Amino acid sequence: MQVRIYQPPKTAMQSGRAQTTVWMMEFEPTAARRVEPLMGWTSSADTRAQLRLKFETLEEAIAYAKAEGLMYSVEKPRERKVRPKAYADNFKYDRIGRWTH
Repeated sequence: MQVRIYQPPKTAMQSGRAQTTVWMMEFEPTAARRVEPLMGWTSSADTRAQLRLKFETLEEAIAYAKAEGLMYSVEKPRERKVRPKAYADNFKYDRIGRWTH
């Protein structure tokens, strides 16, 4: 079994960084998804595709994968670039762009 260990990114629907400090483990799909003919829903015979495990640290996730005999790949999170901004900068006198109202 192949698993992927990663830190989830910040969602676009929130301004905070909740749930971005945990490490997630997901199983790679082993069976292809197919369309169910009666209702048209997408289904799969792979039940592990629904499983997501949360760990506090990367070391815990790796130790679990090794203990269960799983092959794993780790995706390191990208560094977040924070550009400091102030609302008052929109109204500066020497602003580069035009300010119209």
